Amino acid sequence: MTTYLLAGGGTAGHVNPLLAVADALRLREPDATVLVLGTAEGLEARLVPERGYELLIVPRLPFPRRPNRAALGFPPRFNRAINDVVTILRDRRVDVVVGFGGYVATPAYLAARRAGVPIAIHEANAKPGLANRVGALLTRSVGVAFAGTRLRHARVVGMPLRREIETLDRAGSRAAGLAFFGLDADRPILLVTGGSLGARRINRTVVDSAAVLTDAGWQVLHITGNSAEVDNPNLPGYRMIAYCDRMDLALSVADFAVSRAGAATVCELSALGIPAVFVPYPVGNGEQRFNAADVVAAGGGILVDDAAFLPGWVRSELLPVLAEPERIHGMSVAAHSAGVLDGTARTIDLIDEAAGATTPHSA
Repeated sequence: MTTYLLAGGGTAGHVNPLLAVADALRLREPDATVLVLGTAEGLEARLVPERGYELLIVPRLPFPRRPNRAALGFPPRFNRAINDVVTILRDRRVDVVVGFGGYVATPAYLAARRAGVPIAIHEANAKPGLANRVGALLTRSVGVAFAGTRLRHARVVGMPLRREIETLDRAGSRAAGLAFFGLDADRPILLVTGGSLGARRINRTVVDSAAVLTDAGWQVLHITGNSAEVDNPNLPGYRMIAYCDRMDLALSVADFAVSRAGAATVCELSALGIPAVFVPYPVGNGEQRFNAADVVAAGGGILVDDAAFLPGWVRSELLPVLAEPERIHGMSVAAHSAGVLDGTARTIDLIDEAAGATTPHSA
């Protein structure tokens, strides 16, 4: 019986691929032990126990950015965290550590190296974080979601996606999706989403462009997020919802999309062959722009800066694209060519390799 320790957390970008792999491991090996290493503050503190996995807590220890009193106390706290993980590895007889980035991954990698436990790494973003840059120095089993990711020993395995996305039959589910959202089967559908909290610029611009989009013959399925600051334009063919718990059906009906460029969103859209306008989140290290680079280069997406995504851009740039079905079809084919639908299985093959398995398995 194999014992896996999956390390990662903080944000959905780390937690969701971790859970996709955990689920696939449990499906493949019902008698395996799947443990998750995380923090008490991150998204994993809620999602991991909800999914039925044991969560082992380590302190959230961001690397100090400047020399100060907190920085002086960091090395002993960090070393204690490593020692705590070493104890977990030995007491629970862990066979392989699988890291997905985030604060907990670095002590997990260093503890695994100290305890002689094999390491596998998955990097979801095009710009790798510090934890996985450190981890990639300690193992050759390094998988990345995007071809442009610069990480030692990296090979493209794609993104581990939720099983309902990996197995989605878009054509077969379309009728159910149309009924679920109350949409017309005879008009194409533009899916708009900015994530669970929404995206202010996307929401405002799309609402202000509602009339021109629907007048052009398109329906709009607009998922605003729970913190949206826009009102429903209440136009025929415009469906606004704050939250969607059936994204599989939303993706089934989408003919085109407008979204942020988070790694999971980019990977889901491209794997399913849905062309998109990507509006990268303008704050942070700019990683979202890099996440969209491969599919944009392939011709399956259009990149526009947050500041430029205005009603005038919708009229001058987006509407002409939406008016050309042949161009949309070509973009769909290109998006699909840049996507990977079996990222979970490829990641598990990588884990098997790290653990010394002689025969690759699939999820």
